Amino acid sequence: MTTVNSDMMSGIDRPQQTVARTAAEWQAMWQQHAPGRQAPAIDFAKNMVVAVFLGSRSSSGYQVEITGVRVDGTTLVVQWSERRPATGTVAAQVMTSPAHLISVPQHKGEVRFEKVEP
Repeated sequence: MTTVNSDMMSGIDRPQQTVARTAAEWQAMWQQHAPGRQAPAIDFAKNMVVAVFLGSRSSSGYQVEITGVRVDGTTLVVQWSERRPATGTVAAQVMTSPAHLISVPQHKGEVRFEKVEP
C-alpha cells in the first residue's frame, strides 16, 4: 500500500469510499478530488487506487487515514480511521474535506471499506 495523495481540501465534499481500477476511472476520481491538478501516474496493469473521502468538516483538525488492507476470502478489506480534533483543542474554523488515496495491487474481487477506531 502506497499513499498517492493525502489532502485536507478535497473537491469531494460528501463522504464516500471509492475504487479506481482503470485509468479512466482514476482520471474521473482525480478530476472530482483535485480539479486543475495533474493526477499522479498509476500503473493499472499492476495496481489500482482506493480512496476514502470524509466529506465536509466544519473545522481543521479532522483527518482520514487508510490504516490497512487485507484479503478476506475473495474480498479486499480496506480499513480506515477518522481523527477528530481533541476536546478543548483550538481549531481553525474553516471548512475542510479530508481525503486519503492509496495504490494497492490490482484485486478483481469485491472491495469492502471498514471504519476502525484510531
